[in-house]
Amino acid sequence: MAEQTVQALRWMGSEQQHLDEVVVARCGSVVVGCYGGNVGAGADKNEDAALVWRAHDWEFAVLVDAHFSSQSAALVLEAIEAERADLIECLSLPVSGAFNLIHSRLLAIFLSREFRAKCRRVVGEASCLICARKEGFLWWMCIGDVVVYVLHPELAMQGQFALNQRSYFEWVGRRNAFDLAVPCYASGVRQLHFGHSRIVMTTDGLLEYGERPFENPKHLYQFFRYHTDVETAVAEALRQVHLGEGRDSATIIAWDYSG
Repeated sequence: MAEQTVQALRWMGSEQQHLDEVVVARCGSVVVGCYGGNVGAGADKNEDAALVWRAHDWEFAVLVDAHFSSQSAALVLEAIEAERADLIECLSLPVSGAFNLIHSRLLAIFLSREFRAKCRRVVGEASCLICARKEGFLWWMCIGDVVVYVLHPELAMQGQFALNQRSYFEWVGRRNAFDLAVPCYASGVRQLHFGHSRIVMTTDGLLEYGERPFENPKHLYQFFRYHTDVETAVAEALRQVHLGEGRDSATIIAWDYSG
């Protein structure tokens, strides 16, 4: 696939903190919403990060939530961006092989001696979620507690919302899941059900403010389905965090798929 056909968006909270501010940007049909936290509640930094690549038939998104410093988030984005050409080439292949290659390539990045050595030199660590959608399928890899939801009315009737379970004490960085004797992470592929699906990736700032309404996946589903426009849904969800005096930064990547 020609490089110029790929749209891209990169954001680091350490560079644009958005304290007391909801900012929403687009990368084609993909919406990225950023909120740095409520200053009155004690927010003073934003260590989240996001990366989106989009072509006419696929989306690739990375969402990172760092701790103690933004160095681990920057390291993850830099490592993935360094392999941009190879990863885009994987996504240009038929879906039957694209996800296996993406998985293998990302594992090679995270397991490389060079990357793991860099991880040992940073301050802090990060949770990281990577998703790729091609045709009617969604692939994901998660290290830590960032969450991806597929919101679809028929799935909701069965009580199915999140694709992954939040995994605590699992990171990339100074403490590194890929330095263990057995690397620890979660990954999977799901077929997107016929009709309209809304894919929502979020850091824990959306889930852990105030009385934690969005920790209830039914509430999250109803909120994001009530706002039919995905950009409005993302912006309004982050405004709820601000009104609820959320101290932690909250970042959302969301887009719609119909098939």
